[in-house]
This record gives sequence, C-alpha cells and structure tokens, in this order.
Amino acid sequence: MSTTFSVRPASPHRPVRLGLRENWLQFTLLVVVNACVGGLVGLERTTVPLIGAETFHLTSDLAVFSFIIAFGVTKALTNLAAGALTARFRRKQLLVAGWLVGIPVPFALAWAPAWEWIVAANVLLGINQGLTWSMTVNMKIDLVGPARRGLATGLNEAAGYASLGATALLTGYLATAYGLRPAPELIGVVFVVTGLALSLVVRDTAAHVALELAQHPAGKEQSPGPWPTFVRTSRRNRSLRGASQAGLINNLNDGLTWGVFPLLFTQHGLGLAAIGLIKGLYPLLRGFGQIPTGHLVDRIGRKPLIATGMLVQSAGFVLALALLDRPLLAGIASAVLLGLGTATVYPALIASVSDQAHPAWRANALGTYRFWRDLGYAAGAVVAGILADALGLNATIVAAAALTAVSGIAAARLITDRTAH
Repeated sequence: MSTTFSVRPASPHRPVRLGLRENWLQFTLLVVVNACVGGLVGLERTTVPLIGAETFHLTSDLAVFSFIIAFGVTKALTNLAAGALTARFRRKQLLVAGWLVGIPVPFALAWAPAWEWIVAANVLLGINQGLTWSMTVNMKIDLVGPARRGLATGLNEAAGYASLGATALLTGYLATAYGLRPAPELIGVVFVVTGLALSLVVRDTAAHVALELAQHPAGKEQSPGPWPTFVRTSRRNRSLRGASQAGLINNLNDGLTWGVFPLLFTQHGLGLAAIGLIKGLYPLLRGFGQIPTGHLVDRIGRKPLIATGMLVQSAGFVLALALLDRPLLAGIASAVLLGLGTATVYPALIASVSDQAHPAWRANALGTYRFWRDLGYAAGAVVAGILADALGLNATIVAAAALTAVSGIAAARLITDRTAH
C-alpha cells in the first residue's frame, strides 16, 4: 500500500499526492527512461575492453581500463554537481540535458578511429549517466514519499541494470555474428532516442518535493548548501559515511569486473558469446533482484541487507578463482553471487542515505553518496590495471574479495537504521 499525503494542487485540476499508486503513470515513464539509461552504458560491458586489446592493440591493462577511469571520474563528478544543480534547475531539465549530452556516444563507440575517441566518448557517457540516473532516482523518490523509498529505488535500479545486462548479453551475440564494431554499439541509438523522447514527456516533481517538505515531521529546514552537505555526508554523519564507503567498494567491484572479466575469461578460452552471457547475467540479477530486495529494505531495515550483500559479493570473487579451471562455471557462479549481492546492497544504501537526509538537502546528500559510489568505477579500474600489470589478473580478484569483506564489516559497524537529521 502506498502512503498518501494530502492535496496541494499542482494545477486547478490535478492534486499532488505522494505514493506509488497515486503517481503510477509518471513513475512508469521514469522506469522506462532508466531502462534506456542502463542500456546505453550496457553497450560497453562485453566489447570495449576487447576493442582496446584487439582492435587498438593496447598492451597495458591499465591503458585498456582507461575508458572506465574516464567514465567513473566523470560520472562521480556529475553526480556531485547534479545535487547542487537541482537548486537552480528543475529535475526534468537536468534529465533532458543528460540525454542531449549522450547523443554522440553510440556513434563514437561504433566508428572511433583511435582509442582516445573511446575515452572521450566515456567522458560524455559519464555526464549522461550522472545526470539521467541521478534525476530518475530523485524523481521516483519524490513521487512515492518516505514510506516506499526502498521499493522506488529497487524498481529504478532494477530497470537500469536489467536493461544493462540484457544489452551486454545482446552485444556479445552481435559481436560474435558481426564483429566487435559497429553493429553492437549502434543499438545505443534506440536507447538515446527513446530516453530523450520520454524525458520530454514526463512531468517535473517539484510540487511533490514541496508537499513532502510541508508534511515532514522534522519541520522545515534550510538546505546547508552543497559543501556543508558534502562534509556531513562524507565524514561527520557516521551512517552516511558508512553508506558512502560501501557504495564506493560496491562499484569498485563493478569497475574491476567490467575490465577484468572479459580479459580473464578470454585468456581461459571462452568466446564472445560466453563472455556476453557472464557480463549480462551479473547486471540482470543485480537489476531484477532489486525488486524483492527493495520490498525487504522497507520491511526489515537497511543495515542487515547492506552488510550481507557485501559479504555475498566477496564470496562471488572467491568462486571466480576457485572454479577457474572450468571458466564458464566460474564466470556464471561469480556473476550470480555478485549480482545477488549487489541487488541486496543497492536499494538499501540509497534508502539509508534518504533516511538520514532532510528533504531540503536530500538531493545534495544523494549526489555526494553517488559521487563516492561511482568514483568506485575509476578506483576499480585503477586498482585492476596496476595489479594486473604487476601481478596478473588473478591478483585483482583476490584484492576485490578482501576489500569487499572489510567494507561489509565496516558498514555493519557504521550504518544505523534510524532517521537522523
């Protein structure tokens, strides 16, 4: 059941209410938009590391992973800026701007004449993802109100990551049939056109934020501004600090597997279709798994799911090495645990941050959390590149397992399940 707060007219004919049922049409449109957001980044999961190694003949793993570093740093900074930009621009305006920036991406990936073009395309992709994904999650949270934040986050992330996984799987098969480029990348044009068109149709959620502010039990509060919120989220608030470090390590895992798994399993004899299956299975489970875990987040609390999910991910890396003499089984088993572990963590982390932040500064708090979380992409690529060049790809898997287990323990100690303003 959705929680309904009271009526404040957005127009003479349409009252504003908070709740999933009351805003199902706008919520559904935003779900489809985020499916397009995830699909666009899914273009790269199977083929781009192999394009670097095989098409552009890069010999350093760190050089191959440079596109992930560019993506992660740009997306992290855009997430941080997006929170501050919501004070000056409406969420819908930022959503549309993100899609406009993303228009060149599939074309650059398909026909880039040099590796530097791939890296530049990932700068644009990072901006696109930072603006569009940030705004879809903020707008869904605005629509449903405080009682269904976990479910709203779960549905949002499910749409994005399920689409990402399906696209990674599809690009693997297209690459097998037609080559690494340009066919796999050009399906991104469909995502850009659809996402932009729906973003122009969806309504802004400013009136829903105003209504939640009016109904908030802590009363009205002035936003402290982007920098004080950054400091509060990153350091001063114990629970927000715990969520931020867990988010960073979670996406460090994603960035590491993004670059390492295609190279690792290619070395052990798997073809593009099998690698596409492994790279698609992880985000598919990560996506669809967030629908039930989003419900659980609202029922049993945030911290138990966060700590458990991190430990499950750590076990996924252990299986990847333990079963490596059977590479397809190793890849599938690892992808299953990584996907389910991430599905357990993701909605719980965003809901936890939303709990701790007053609506007046929630967008900045989420932007800060998402900054640290998505900086993990770049951190994962750097760690993977340095360790792989120095010690081999297996060493990166060991490091990821250890870091993830430590992060889960830290999250259990730092995060609280109470609202603290």
